[in-house]
Amino acid sequence: MFTCPNCQGKEIGKIGTTQYYCWNCFIELSIADDLISVHQVEEDGSLSSLDDLFEEDERKLS
Repeated sequence: MFTCPNCQGKEIGKIGTTQYYCWNCFIELSIADDLISVHQVEEDGSLSSLDDLFEEDERKLS
């Protein structure tokens, strides 16, 4: 398993084939090509990207 790039927490649940949810900081994570994309879930259920808050090396799976 991996840690959340936002809070470094390990309480991550799987919600889809390549989608995960961090129960510590309540963000959604998706993985493509060993790179984690970070999204905030908005009130209407849409996702807002938070990738610009992290360096690419912070989002790589280790």
